[in-house]
Amino acid sequence: MGAETLLKNGEARVQLDRKVPLILGLQPAALIDHVARVDESLFDQIPGERGGSILVAMEELEHILSELKRHVLASADDSSPMKTMAGGSVANTIRGLSSGFGVNCGMIGAYGDDEQGQLFACNMKTSGVNVSRLRKKKGPTAQCVCLVDAFGNRTMRPCLATAVKVQGDELTKGDFSGSKWLVMRFGAFNLEVIQAAIRIAKQQGVSVSLDLASFEMVRNFRVPLQQLLESGDIDLCFANEDEATELLRGEGNAHPEAAVEYLSKYCRWAVVTLGSNGCIAKHGEEVVQVPAIGEAKAVDATGAGDLFASGFLYGLVKGLSLEECCKVGSCSGGSVIRSIGGEVTPENWQWMYKQMQRKGLSLPDIRN
Repeated sequence: MGAETLLKNGEARVQLDRKVPLILGLQPAALIDHVARVDESLFDQIPGERGGSILVAMEELEHILSELKRHVLASADDSSPMKTMAGGSVANTIRGLSSGFGVNCGMIGAYGDDEQGQLFACNMKTSGVNVSRLRKKKGPTAQCVCLVDAFGNRTMRPCLATAVKVQGDELTKGDFSGSKWLVMRFGAFNLEVIQAAIRIAKQQGVSVSLDLASFEMVRNFRVPLQQLLESGDIDLCFANEDEATELLRGEGNAHPEAAVEYLSKYCRWAVVTLGSNGCIAKHGEEVVQVPAIGEAKAVDATGAGDLFASGFLYGLVKGLSLEECCKVGSCSGGSVIRSIGGEVTPENWQWMYKQMQRKGLSLPDIRN
């Protein structure tokens, strides 16, 4: 029996529970994704570069949402060209670990007392995620528009301005007690709560995984990111190829192999994903490069890196080799890009299990 912290009316109480989450996700602000396949002309109407993620004001978010109906693309592969669901990198990873791999997971964060907040909590709970560490607060829930072009590339515009979120001083030892991993996404605006979470996690013997978020975040906040990485408190770091390039920009060796070497100086596991070219990873002195798995058709790249992390973390907690962790990650990353949004459909989980079987990887003990 483990101790699980439940929050009610702002006060912590302890209730015995047979299953303390093995893996926790920290997402300070709950987030609702509005994901749609759109034509090229819409990208001319929104600020920022294509393919990345930058914050927008509520007025801009509402403008993009109002324009979607005129620009949405029908899809022969998906009856619904637009989906609304619980989102955010960490939520995608945790939901994938729970629903696709059967790992006992929980979420730490806050959601608003609105329809979006209720949707977020319900979606995560339905996926088997322990939501007792989510705080319900008065105010709006964050939202993000995820625009997908005809080639499956995604551009994200989150609106977090007035959204409720958990603060660093609200975190307790009970939030982390008994868990083995904490999953986080780098965000300069959440640095205080990230640092507080790391401090408590380390006190509780919890390992820390960090995703580098986006190439804009790395570019604009590289110094605090490097300070965080070089602290030695990050056990596992995920970066995609664009983020890896930004991390070492100006140093003459801005390529994935160099990024893996840099990250491995401070992190026990360093992983750089390379899209259709697979990934490269390092643990100790071991370096592996694994190709992408299967013939996955990229309908939407949203969540590809998040679900790769789900598979890789599953491999770690199951004691798989570095190469096997990468292979499982490639299978799960390939599963989510076959349909719209960062949530894997039951059909695509089955596709992933078949890919794992073909590669000689043991399947999760779960029935979907």
